[in-house]
This record gives sequence, structure tokens and C-alpha cells, in this order.
Amino acid sequence: MTRGTGFEALSFIHRQLDGLMDPLIMVDHFTMTEPTFGPHAHAGISAVTVLFEDSTGSFRNRDSLGNDIELARGDLYWLKAGRGAVHDEAPTPGSRTHALQIFVNLPAAQKLEAPSARHVAATEMPVIEGPGHRVRVMTGKSNGVTGATPPALPFTILDIALQANGRFTHRADPGDASWLHVIRGEIDVEINGTCHRLSSDTALATHGAEEIRVLSAEGGQAVLLGGMPLREPFVQKGPFAMRDASQLTAVIAAHAAGELGSID
Repeated sequence: MTRGTGFEALSFIHRQLDGLMDPLIMVDHFTMTEPTFGPHAHAGISAVTVLFEDSTGSFRNRDSLGNDIELARGDLYWLKAGRGAVHDEAPTPGSRTHALQIFVNLPAAQKLEAPSARHVAATEMPVIEGPGHRVRVMTGKSNGVTGATPPALPFTILDIALQANGRFTHRADPGDASWLHVIRGEIDVEINGTCHRLSSDTALATHGAEEIRVLSAEGGQAVLLGGMPLREPFVQKGPFAMRDASQLTAVIAAHAAGELGSID
């Protein structure tokens, strides 16, 4: 997907993987060099922005909660939209942002909660380093190392960099869903004795795999996302994902009436 001259994205939608992305609704792997979308609303989800370390400059993040932050390379911003919030993100002049935009579903019981947010600076993220691997624990936990706690349900985000012939093993919590996408290079993923080879245009989703091994002969980078699947029905329209049609109609009307807030 491209928009204008300043935005390119590879998109993954929950419908593509037969429900295995749950609790994920959408992931965009994007590069942005100029303002593209303008202020827009979210409801019923968390909108999570993950900046990679090869970004340059800064990425201005504003929302109707009153936050106005210039995200630096490697940072993360988690907006739990709840019953509704307005959000705007754009690279500052001369910047190039390489990132993921992740929509994480909220359980029905949290969809009408007040919005909240958390900024996690790259300097605050613990790093797991070993032979051939460097892993940033952006949120959640891996190998006994604990990163930031999201303002919604427990969720793990790992930024995994592998050198040539590097390997890394993540042990997920029992019952977690895991989603892995290659950012660069080719990655082999071993799950329950089966090996899958992934390139930079593919993703893999699985439920209940407690040990996930990633390997790369030439070196590469991947992101692993993990959390407990909700297994709840929802109705989606763009950046809104609500419990049912009546709740969706209500939040669309609230947004039209200006009740989800604004960015001054």
C-alpha cells in the first residue's frame, strides 16, 4: 500500500490468517517520510507504534489525552483507545520513520473504558544479548527478562536481530498466540519440530506454541508479538472494533459529534 510520495506499507489483516492473529486485528509494516493521514479516531482497540532503530529523526505523536511527544528511533507508544481517542502521528521534517502500527483488540469488558497511553523510550527497554542475537524486550517478557507493561492486557513485543548463523529461542506463556514477521533477511522459525522459512513479505501466526526458535543463515531481523487470544466476536469498521453493531454505531456517532476528543 502506498499513499502519496511519503508512505509505503505492507499490511496484515486478521481475516488473512483464519483467526490465528487474535488478539491482533491489523499490523502495518511501514515507512513514512512526510505527514500522511492527519488526526483520526480509534475505539475498542489499542493502537501501538513500534519504531525500529534504523529510523532517522523523530516521529511526532499527539493524541486527545494531551500527549505531544517526539518519539525517537527505537521507541514505542501504546495508546489504549478504549471508548475513543483521537490520534495523530507524523515524521518531523527531514525524518524517515520505519515502524509497525499494530492494532491489538480489547476484550469486550474494556472497550468502553477511559483511554490511556504509555510511552516507552528505547533507552528504557531491556536487551537480551547472546551469541549471534540481540533482542529488545519492548513490552512483556522473554527468557526471564521483563520489559514494559502495556496499559491494556499483558502483551509481549520482541525486536529480534540475528547475525549470520544467529539463533534465539522464546518460550511463550501457555495458551498465548504468537505472530512473527520478518523485517529484513530470511528467517527460519521452528515450532513444535516443524521449520518454516519466512522472508520479508510474510508472517506466521500460531496458537499454543510454547517454544519458538528463530534462526538465520545470513542474518536478519524479525518482530515477535504474543498475547492471550480473546476468542470474542467483534465488529470492525476501520480503526473502530466494538462488541457489536449497536456499539459500533454509537461510537461512530460519538466521533461525529466530537465526543471522542480533539487535538489542539
